[in-house]
Amino acid sequence: MMMRSAGILMPLTSLPSPWGVGTLGAEARAFVDFLARAGQTYWQVLPIGPTSYGDSPYQSFSSFAGSPYLIDLDDLCAEGLLKPEEYQGLDWGEDPERVDYGLLYRQRFPVLRQAVRRLRARRLEELAAFCAREADWLDDYALFMALKGRHDGAPWSQWPAPLRRREPAALAAAARELDGELWFWKGVQFLFFRQWEALKARAAEQGVAIIGDLPIYVAEDSADVWADPSQFQMDEALRPTGVAGCPPDGFSADGQRWGNPLFDWEAMKADGYRWWLRRISFQFRFYDVLRIDHFRGFEAYYAIPAGAENAKKGFWKPGPGLDFFRALEAAIGKRPIIAEDLGFLTPAVHQLLADTGFPGMKVLQFAFDSRDGGGRAYQPHNYPANCVAYVGTHDNDTALGWLAEAEPADVALAREYLHLDPAEGENWGMMRAVWASTADCAVVQMQDVLGLGNEARMNTPSTLGGNWQWRARPGFAAPELAARLHRQMELYERLPAEAAE
Repeated sequence: MMMRSAGILMPLTSLPSPWGVGTLGAEARAFVDFLARAGQTYWQVLPIGPTSYGDSPYQSFSSFAGSPYLIDLDDLCAEGLLKPEEYQGLDWGEDPERVDYGLLYRQRFPVLRQAVRRLRARRLEELAAFCAREADWLDDYALFMALKGRHDGAPWSQWPAPLRRREPAALAAAARELDGELWFWKGVQFLFFRQWEALKARAAEQGVAIIGDLPIYVAEDSADVWADPSQFQMDEALRPTGVAGCPPDGFSADGQRWGNPLFDWEAMKADGYRWWLRRISFQFRFYDVLRIDHFRGFEAYYAIPAGAENAKKGFWKPGPGLDFFRALEAAIGKRPIIAEDLGFLTPAVHQLLADTGFPGMKVLQFAFDSRDGGGRAYQPHNYPANCVAYVGTHDNDTALGWLAEAEPADVALAREYLHLDPAEGENWGMMRAVWASTADCAVVQMQDVLGLGNEARMNTPSTLGGNWQWRARPGFAAPELAARLHRQMELYERLPAEAAE
C-alpha cells in the first residue's frame, strides 16, 4: 500500500496561532509547505472532531463533524465574516505553548456566532445547499448540539425521556423551537468543511497526503449513539450494559476504563455493518490514508461491566473479525488503511492483520521499555516491510522524555543498540533508526524533530488533565530544519517519488 516513505505526526491543535489553538489557517498551510520542503510524503493528524469533556480528540460529539476550534478566525476575517475587533482583542491565554481549553470554550463560540450570522445573511443559498448535501448526519448533529445547549450541556442520557428516546413529535417540536441554534451549528460545520477542503487541496498540490485517525469507539454522549442506539450494547433504558477499555498492563495496574459504549456486533452484522461502512466511507472524504485505532478490537474486544470502577473486572469477547473487513472492501473497495495493532496481541490478532493485508505499527520505544514487554518484535532489525514505524505515538513520551524517564537499564540498552550520540542529538538517533529500517513508512512526532522533552508530551493514558495541550512556538518549521530532514530522506531513500527522480 505504501511505498518507501516518511511523514510527521503533528496535531492541528499544536500549530501556533495568536488565538489560543492551532487551526486550519495560515500556519497549517505553512506546515504543508514545510513538509514538502522536508521531503515528507505524509502529514499524520489526530482526530479532528468536536471534543467533549476531557478535551480528548478520541472522545468526540460526532464521527462526522469537524471541531469548531480548528476554524481559522483570520481566514473568516479575510472573507468578511468577522471584523478584527471581534476577536483580536480577546484573552486567548498567556502561554503560547499550551492550549487552555476552558478559555477556548468561553471565547470561541461567541466569535463564531458573529461569523455564522453574516454567513446566513450573505450566503444563505450556499449554506442551504451544504445543509441539504450533508443532511444525512448534519441534521442529527445540529439538533444534538442545540439540545445540549438547551440542557446546559447535560449528556443526552439526562434529557427528558421523549428526547432521549427520539420520539418524532418531541424532535419536531424541538427543531421548531431551536431553529436559530440549528442554523448556527450547521453554519459552523459549513465553515469547517470549507477550510478543511481548502487545506487538503493545498496539501495535494504539494504532494503531501494526510493520514487521519479513526477512534474505534465513539463517546456515549455523542450524536452517533443518540441517533442510533440500536448499534450499541444498551439496555431498555438506553444505558450501556458494558463499556470499553483495556486490561491492566505495565503502564496501568488498573487497566484503562475508557467508558465508551460497546458495539452490538451481532446487530451490526445483521444489517451488513451499515453504520460502520457509512462511518469509514465518510472518513475518506477527510483523509488520504486512515489509521484505525485499536485494531485488535475487531478480533476480540475488552468488555468492562458498566458499573465497574476500573478495568480489572473486564473480559474478552469476540469481535466481527475478517467478515467485517471483507464487507468493507466490498462496499468501498481497497483503501489505504493502517491498523493500530498495539497492546495485548494474540495469534488470532496477528492472523487477522495478515488476512487484511493492512500495515501494522511498530513503536521503537516498545523495543526497550520493560514496562510494556514489546521486546524484539519492535526492534528495527525485525520490522517487516509492510508496517509503519514510529519512535513513539501521541500516547508515548517524546524521545528525549523517554530517555530521561524510562528505567536506567532500558535506556542503557536503547543507547547501546541505537548507538545514540549526544553530539548528533539522541532524538535524531532514534528517528534515524526508524528511517533506516525496512518499514515501508516511518512517521515521527514533530516534538522529536524539535528535540523537546517530557513537557511536550501530548497524552499520558489513564490520566485526566494536562493532556492534548502541547503547541509549537511560532517559527518552529524553520528552513534549516526542513533541509536537515530532507537530507535524511535522501540518505534513507524515503523521498516522495517525484522528488527522488
